[in-house]
This record gives sequence, C-alpha cells and structure tokens, in this order.
Amino acid sequence: MKVVHICLGNFYIDNYSYQENMLPKYHKKLGYDVEIIASLMSFDKNGKRSFLETEKVYENENGIKVTRLEYKKPQLIFKKLKRYVGTYKILKESKPDILFIHGCQFLDMSIIVKYLKKYPIEKVYVDNHADFSNSATNFLSKNILHKIFWKHTAQIIEPYTQKFFGVLPARVEFLQNIYKVPTNKCELLIMGANDELIEKYCNEKSRETFRNLLGIKKNDFVIVTGGKIDKSKKQTLFLMKAIRNMNATNIKLFIFGSIAVEIKKEFENLCCENIKYIGWANEEESYKNFSIADLVVFPGRHSVYWEQVVAMGIPMICKFWEGTTHVDIGGNVKFLNEDSEKEIKRNLEEIIYNPEVYENMCKNATKKEKNTFLYSYIAKKSIGEITND
Repeated sequence: MKVVHICLGNFYIDNYSYQENMLPKYHKKLGYDVEIIASLMSFDKNGKRSFLETEKVYENENGIKVTRLEYKKPQLIFKKLKRYVGTYKILKESKPDILFIHGCQFLDMSIIVKYLKKYPIEKVYVDNHADFSNSATNFLSKNILHKIFWKHTAQIIEPYTQKFFGVLPARVEFLQNIYKVPTNKCELLIMGANDELIEKYCNEKSRETFRNLLGIKKNDFVIVTGGKIDKSKKQTLFLMKAIRNMNATNIKLFIFGSIAVEIKKEFENLCCENIKYIGWANEEESYKNFSIADLVVFPGRHSVYWEQVVAMGIPMICKFWEGTTHVDIGGNVKFLNEDSEKEIKRNLEEIIYNPEVYENMCKNATKKEKNTFLYSYIAKKSIGEITND
C-alpha cells in the first residue's frame, strides 16, 4: 500500500525533523511504500526561507522518493498562491492508496480534487499548521488569504477527507472557526519526537557522559533551554536574569540555538560561570542537549521542542499560550502567565527548593502518556491505524 505525502502548501526541507520529514520516515518503517511531492521552498544554511533552483526528483536521507515541482508562471504570484507545473501528472504516476496533505493552503488543491474525482482512493488526510500566532496576523492575510482562498481549498477537499488534523489544539480550532471544517472531521495530531534519538540519548549512561563533558557536578541542578532567540522570544533574557539573581552556584543554565543580532550583545552580557551558551544544534544535538537537563524551560512562544521534551520524559516550565497546553500530560509542566523575570524566578525556586514538588513533576513526566509523543505512535494515528488515544 502506498502513502503519498503532499507538501505543496509550504516548505519541505531535507535532513530536518519537521513533521513533513518524520511522518514519511515512520510510514516507511511501518512497511508502506512512501513518496513525497513537494514545493521548491526550503531553508538555507542560516535557517532562512529559500527556494531550490529547479524541479528535480531524488531520494531523501530516508531512501524516500521526493519530487520537487516548479511553480507556474508568473512565479511572483504563484509562489504565494501555490500553483505548480505537473501536479496532476505526478499524482497519476505515483498512484497513491493514501494521501496525506500537509497544509491545505495551496491553490493546486483543485488539481488534487480533480484527480480524486477520476481516481478515488481509500483514505485522504489533511493537516493544519496555521493558527493566529503564525497566520492571519493582518487584515489581508486573515480576510483574503485565509477566509477566502484557503477556506475554499479546505472546503473543496473536505468531501474526500477522512480527517483534518490540527497539530496544536489552537490549530484544530483554526480549522473549525476560519475554514469552517465540520467539527466531527477535526482532530488533534500532535507533533513529536524521533524514537531512535530518544533511545540513543534518554538513558543514564548517555546523560552522565555529556554532563561530565560539560563539567557538571553531581549536586548541580541543570536547566536547559533551546531554540531561536530573537525579538519575539526575548523571554530567554528574563530566564537568564532570574538565574543570575538566584545567586546559587549549583544552578546551571545551558542555552542552545540561534541568537538574533539585535539581542546578541545583551545576551552575551548575561552569560556567566553558571549560564553558558553551547551553540547552535542540529536535530540530534538537540536531544543530546536536553538529555543533560533536570528541568527544561521554554519561557517564550511554542516550538516543536516542547513536544520533543515531553517524549523525553523531562519536567518543564513553559509559557502559557491558549491552545498549547496539550504538553501537560498530568503535572509534568508548570505554565508561566507573564513575561517577567520575577515569575520565572518564583517558579524555579518553588521547584528546585521543594524536593517533593520536583519529584512529583518527574514522576508525572515519565508516565506512559509520554509515548503518545513518539513519531512511531503519531505515524500510525495519522493514517488511521490508531483511532483513539
């Protein structure tokens, strides 16, 4: 049976661990024949949006066939509205039994509908990565792109679709409220973690090795945070200030990720003996970095690292965002309601200086529910092999 992943609504980036990479990888591990049809949109070496020069066909890092489609002309318009050369032809050649469509925000959805009318298939799934934190942030985007164009593309594929998945609770609501997808067809499909890297780094031997390499002592309490640190995630600076003001030499903070130029100087001034920047990290290195943590803190906007850390079984402090509390599997997380050094410091002190509080968070973080954040599980759910959590 063949699963074809459609990545035409946004980017597709080789050698990353986004959902667009992980679901095909684990569908292949489940024994399916897997293929990816993708746009030319990718990332450059600095993590900025870029475009491949031309269409091409190749095997990715997981041995999966990838076909990159060129945009129709004029590209200035169709890079935005997502019209491609050869969509119908490649669908006919790939002959899917299951379609998994990553994002409904592309006009070539009409071509997919045309194909499905002529060649009905067993299952179609559509996911959604848009909510009000990353989309529909101005009048034109909300009222023209989303409420007209992308609502239309969601509506025309809906009769052929078994499920629409939002990858956050807020993104399920976006499907229902903005695109008017029937509630009974909407469901949460969380993002997650790579099973292989969990197995490699979530063990005591690996943890001890990397803690020793970083000079961490047995009585040190280690906090880790990671991700892009820029003007919209300046809360990391509040975390650094809170650690400094706790004035405890055994509390160590390790930070990894990219630092935006505009806050780099302030960031560097806050680094000290017990607050260390350990550089940018690729996918595998992020697992290694989190594995040394006694506590992970995410004081800013949601990132896919949140779900990764849940799967790793590590207690967290996260910023409260409406529609992202699914990472709380029953007491493993404390949420911040303010952007303030004072609130971060208060929560850290409550956890670190009250052993029973921390031990309870650890116990809750390692419950079996964390396994629902593994991509081996999510991949099954994404194509209907698991229907209820």
